[in-house]
Amino acid sequence: MLDKLRAGVCEANKLLERSKLLTLTFGNVSGIDPETRLVAIKPSGIPYCDLPPDEVVTLDLDGTAVEGTLRPSSATPTHLVLYRAFPTLRGIAHTHSTYATMFAQARVEIPCFGTTHADYFNGTIPVTRLMTPAETASEYETNTGHVIVERFQSIKAQEMPAVLVACHGPFAWGKDADDSVQNSIVLEQVAATAYGTIHLNQEIGPISQSLLNKHFSRKHGPKAYYGQK
Repeated sequence: MLDKLRAGVCEANKLLERSKLLTLTFGNVSGIDPETRLVAIKPSGIPYCDLPPDEVVTLDLDGTAVEGTLRPSSATPTHLVLYRAFPTLRGIAHTHSTYATMFAQARVEIPCFGTTHADYFNGTIPVTRLMTPAETASEYETNTGHVIVERFQSIKAQEMPAVLVACHGPFAWGKDADDSVQNSIVLEQVAATAYGTIHLNQEIGPISQSLLNKHFSRKHGPKAYYGQK
């Protein structure tokens, strides 16, 4: 069942490691089948290079295992909350990449200073609020998903495919598992350049709204013209 999805999720996890966004096994990628709404995700603690597709775990949106004998990633409840809240998501990646995690730990959002950022993210990359002691004590991973959803009450997930979880790290998503990794790669690049930009000029302001709109719309939406049809 869902061999193509599991193979894609397996390869996306390996891409995440090759992209050097990880330390040890601090990260995971999932994907969802839009028809069955079943989710495939990396098993917990397994080295990426040792992961065959048939060890990728498949679950329903309630967290009940459908395929695979290994324990799924500890971040699985977060992924499931996001898939339930944002039906257009097809893949989710979670990392502890250096610069994005620095912003998350500092609880500082990433402003849009330039066109690289604007090509992928329609505005400032948000950070969640701190979780309460009660939220961390019980169902921590599920509540991590809830604070992300709460932060996106006035933000379109399709236009902002990333978030910083305060004191934790980044999540990114996309049209499939591979695309979520690509957005994680760009997120880390954007975080690194934003960090440098702020240190070079602490008085710098964000990109103009017109330039932001131009770069985002030329790659996304009905008037997009970047790339091939």
